[in-house]
Amino acid sequence: MKETSTIPTVGIDLESDPVANGWVKSLARPGGNCTGLFLDIPELGGKQIELLKKVVPTLRRLAALWDPTIGTLQFNAIETAARSSGVTLESFPIRTAEEINDAVNRAAQKHIDGMIVLTSPLIFNQRSQIADLALKARLPTISGFSIYYPKAGGLMAYGPNFPSMFKQAARYVARILSGANPRELPVERPTKFELVINLKTAETLGLQVPWQLHQLADEMIE
Repeated sequence: MKETSTIPTVGIDLESDPVANGWVKSLARPGGNCTGLFLDIPELGGKQIELLKKVVPTLRRLAALWDPTIGTLQFNAIETAARSSGVTLESFPIRTAEEINDAVNRAAQKHIDGMIVLTSPLIFNQRSQIADLALKARLPTISGFSIYYPKAGGLMAYGPNFPSMFKQAARYVARILSGANPRELPVERPTKFELVINLKTAETLGLQVPWQLHQLADEMIE
């Protein structure tokens, strides 16, 4: 966006608001050279807390592991969702991979009931480290990194299906290459979401996954 206002740009935004950031004038009519996909964070955060409470019925204190370099909107949305759910949220910001160990250990020392792992490139790259530390600290976690986080050993994830998002973005690229103007292509939301649960992690944490979630889950990792 800083380099060009003419070359068409198709983006996938999981952490922020493209209108608030000035990348597009509106979701319906971007008005510039940028369009793509935008994740509705407040709705997603409320759903993640609801799902975690089904596995951890005693959930009263929730930690948020997040990256303040890009995740302020995300954290604010989770904070609002936590209040609506009757859950107390505590902030554990991280800016580097070296800070993750301390953040998870502090959450465990405070007897937090569960942790929501927000999204960022840093967190995605360190998802295995986060999952391992949370398991050692006996801390139930949920993330928005759908299949990727539970496959790394995390307890649960609910979020957009990434291959589906990539296909949505590719369709926009194809339309632009065929002559469509990005200023007239509405910013879309992801259309496919998935719930993935790691049953082995649940067993290690001594948690029972309700039958209802077995029915709702898109994938159960055993």
